[in-house]
Amino acid sequence: MDKRRILIVDANEELRTLLAQVLSDLGHDVIATGNREEALAREDLEDFDLVISDLTDDVEGGIQVLSEVKRKRLVVPVVVSADEAQPHGIIKAFKLGAANYLRRPYNHEELRTIVEKTLSYKLRFVEDVKVLPFVHEKIEFELPSDLSLMNGVLHYLHERVVQLGIVNPERSNLFIALDEAFVNAVKHGNKFDTSKLVRITADLSAKEARFTIEDEGEGFKVNEIPDPCDPANLFKSSGRGVLLIYNIMDEVKYNERGNRLTMVKRPDESLDHKLIESFTPDDKHPRDG
Repeated sequence: MDKRRILIVDANEELRTLLAQVLSDLGHDVIATGNREEALAREDLEDFDLVISDLTDDVEGGIQVLSEVKRKRLVVPVVVSADEAQPHGIIKAFKLGAANYLRRPYNHEELRTIVEKTLSYKLRFVEDVKVLPFVHEKIEFELPSDLSLMNGVLHYLHERVVQLGIVNPERSNLFIALDEAFVNAVKHGNKFDTSKLVRITADLSAKEARFTIEDEGEGFKVNEIPDPCDPANLFKSSGRGVLLIYNIMDEVKYNERGNRLTMVKRPDESLDHKLIESFTPDDKHPRDG
């Protein structure tokens, strides 16, 4: 991955130093500070490719960086870091658009993977907004259970959703939900059996993105996994992906068998979406003629 600028805001000097060293070793240009106000006052804040901010014991203070980035409409993704005592803070951060979260103590491989994925989300809004309200796309994939195919498919779907103005690429965590759903279908559903297919359907419009991911496995009983809506289950390895999906998407539903997942994402209140809405015809008015 190319060298990127990363800002670390963490009150814990030991963890801040460790995180900065790991990311520097990966080849990134890293600036670390324990002063939240100093970080928010930087005139070059928008020039960073990624901000990693800790959640403090005071939850409101812990999401201060994320809130300020959103308030200023800065196009920089924010990843929060937290320990097991802060599940409610993580949930609140996701609702504000956190790109992901890091569990403390840090796992180097998880850290590298999350940072690389987050940095790869950067896409641009390139289509004429006057046309977008009239677009309705249906995209279908039938894929063998091979995780090496995942990134290409998910990047394609994420780009289409971005171009329809449903999410802002710099502040969206949609890719995480798609990633978790695909991995679950391949790993837990089809158990990496490449003779079994994963079927992905995306119904896209400027009003919503509806994804269906179905595997050919035996399915599972959804009520037997840890409650995905209970923040106390955030740090359990079992069901972590499902919990992320529930907290990122606006609607989540499994079929009775448990091998088909339907997820809905609706537009955020971005300037791009408001502009698209201004060109959307009023459905209540009948067509002329």
